Amino acid sequence: MSDVHRLEPVPANLGSGTVLAAWERFVQGEDHVPDVRPLVAISWHRCREQYRVDPHLTKAPLAVAEPDRTPEYDVVFAELGFRAASVAHEVGSLGGVVTVTDATGRILSEWGDQATLARAGESHLAPWFCWSECAAGTNGMGTALEAHGPVPIRGAEHWCQAFHDWVCAGIAVRDVVTKEPIAVLGICCWRSPLPASASGWLANAVTMTQYPLRRRARDSGAELVAACAQARARSGAALAAVDTAGKVVIADDMASVLLGVPAHTPAVDPTLRWNPGLPELIAAARYATAQAAHQPDWVGSTQIFAHLADEPTSISIRPVFSSGRLIGHLVAFGDSEGARLPRPETSAAPRTRPRRLIATRDNRLVLLRLPEVSFAESRGNDVWLSTDQGRLRAASVSLDKLEGELADAGFLRVHRRYVVNLGRIREVERGLKGELSLVMDDGTHDMVPVSRRNAPALRRALDI
Repeated sequence: MSDVHRLEPVPANLGSGTVLAAWERFVQGEDHVPDVRPLVAISWHRCREQYRVDPHLTKAPLAVAEPDRTPEYDVVFAELGFRAASVAHEVGSLGGVVTVTDATGRILSEWGDQATLARAGESHLAPWFCWSECAAGTNGMGTALEAHGPVPIRGAEHWCQAFHDWVCAGIAVRDVVTKEPIAVLGICCWRSPLPASASGWLANAVTMTQYPLRRRARDSGAELVAACAQARARSGAALAAVDTAGKVVIADDMASVLLGVPAHTPAVDPTLRWNPGLPELIAAARYATAQAAHQPDWVGSTQIFAHLADEPTSISIRPVFSSGRLIGHLVAFGDSEGARLPRPETSAAPRTRPRRLIATRDNRLVLLRLPEVSFAESRGNDVWLSTDQGRLRAASVSLDKLEGELADAGFLRVHRRYVVNLGRIREVERGLKGELSLVMDDGTHDMVPVSRRNAPALRRALDI
């Protein structure tokens, strides 16, 4: 896959003594740790500020959570188990263990020589114990659940001091539609470097595991297109089909206008589906996905602000199943059939507003207050922040994720590449063809374009 190639190299100048000294300072409350890789520093910050993991924890806790199982999970676990067992002898002979972990960080299976497995058991590096970051701090398996791509963690980079004798690497297999983790494949070695083949083996194992997931997702996309065609024959409402993450697979003429996507253009491949840029629709689809997993006959309704509409539009959302497996939803506009979706502030799991944003400058962790950030820009595989301290790389792995974190904190998506701080807009400029641009209140008065589909939401937010 595009984000799975090789392990991030650990710079040679970051010796165990240097990192250990930085760890000791950070544990005592210091934020300035220039000698630590950004990925590790960001993880340490989560462990200290968000998860409050005891750095002197000596054993991982017993796992108590189990994710809902889908057929995709069974495919992934079977494939990873086969690949892990095939290299267990090689890794075990080097003093290491191979693990398969579920989406909660719970170790499901483990391979290695008996002596190493016994040593691992002393730290509860064993089945049924939890190695997520919130349970065991920074580690290869848990940090892989938080990041995209392979994650190596060496020695004192572990958050918990009792694990400093281990070197490990993990890589997550993610759902190709929702991008949520399904499982993690990991290698852990006691007081020795990872095998030279670890990088290629981890990347190849995940790539091969995701092939059937991509194939099933394409088949599901085709089935959603067929389901939408059948529903249109029975109803005159504007209709669209969305996947379980809220991405549009197909929309009819009227729905395409409301969603800001092409009409009658199937997007069955999960990497090519249309992003409507409507947070309320995406939230409704994700809520419907959670409800349908336990109530297959569930139908819901809510209101959303669609593109080119000044008033909220009623929608109903109906789950679509194939062979007993949830593949997406049909969204009918102007329809209010079904149970009302809860308002965001009354939902069971309200979003926690971030106190600060985390960014990096070289090898330095930068903690930003929200008012210091003017806007965020997606460029290539990185998200960049325009701040009062200059241009900084964000710790967030995607602009979509950052948008979700900041949606209730005065930030708004105005373009597929930009999220802006509404409080830092200095001027709104109208072009010759009616297009809008924002002049930001920063040192250089940067200009941020506003896409046509996001203009109504901006006008509502600014009351213009």
